[in-house]
Amino acid sequence: MSWLIVGTVTYEEFPLLLGRCSLENGTLNVGGKAVPVARGTPALISAAVLAAQLLQTEPPTALLAGDTGKGRGSERIYGHLVNTLPGLSDSLIVFHYLQPDIDWHNRILLGLQEMRDRPTLVADAGYMYVAKMSGFADSYDLFTPDIGELAFLADESAPHPFYTRGFLLQEEDKAEELVERAYEHQNAARYLLVKGKCDLVASADGILARIHEPCVENMEPIGGTGDTLTGIVAALIQSGKPIAEAATLAAASNRFMGLLSNPTPAFSVSDLLPRLADAVTEAVKSSSSHVIEPL
Repeated sequence: MSWLIVGTVTYEEFPLLLGRCSLENGTLNVGGKAVPVARGTPALISAAVLAAQLLQTEPPTALLAGDTGKGRGSERIYGHLVNTLPGLSDSLIVFHYLQPDIDWHNRILLGLQEMRDRPTLVADAGYMYVAKMSGFADSYDLFTPDIGELAFLADESAPHPFYTRGFLLQEEDKAEELVERAYEHQNAARYLLVKGKCDLVASADGILARIHEPCVENMEPIGGTGDTLTGIVAALIQSGKPIAEAATLAAASNRFMGLLSNPTPAFSVSDLLPRLADAVTEAVKSSSSHVIEPL
């Protein structure tokens, strides 16, 4: 079964591109075009490709366009999706960095809901924002917020993350309270994977798992590690893992990737990716230990 990753890259001149993804010698290739791997959607795709190889799952296809915040690339992606939804057959769609646009979002979601076999829907970053802003967050299967983004989901009155209320600041010790508020106001997907010093997997039933080891302090300043986490969980879901289990293993895998890489603060996410396969293997081995509190 095919699966699709949708997002933007930070090059305004980058064209609308749809293609199968591969990673060779650290270079990401999408439909025959080389894409630099630094952070953002290319980091997510790269992690997804490597995890899919390990899991013997078909690599993803990506739909990309260049957008530096002006919204033109995002609009091209939105338009392409609306026009091609009737023929879409992907079993999983991962939405990432896109300029939030409620009207375009709702047109896409309506088309997805009309499909006979609706794909599993994962959203992170800008698309998670617009899913919440639209009032249809609970139409999604998984969100992957950090603690600040979780605060936005938990604030029922905030129209945008910039306007999240002060009493819901980015405090990790309030994570469980924020999860509860997000579900109370129907502003969360069916499952949440909350990225933090202790990663949380949650649903409307509460916290399902806490992943707090290994703890690698030097991972903190490396941009893109939240993106790789979303790529890993997507590949695990596509391989057939239930969402909660996939989220738990992905969180542990991302942490082991840091541990095995022995990073310095000067590392980029591309320096971590060569250890991803070993990291997923270690996470599976550790799934019955104290590293992951059981589901």
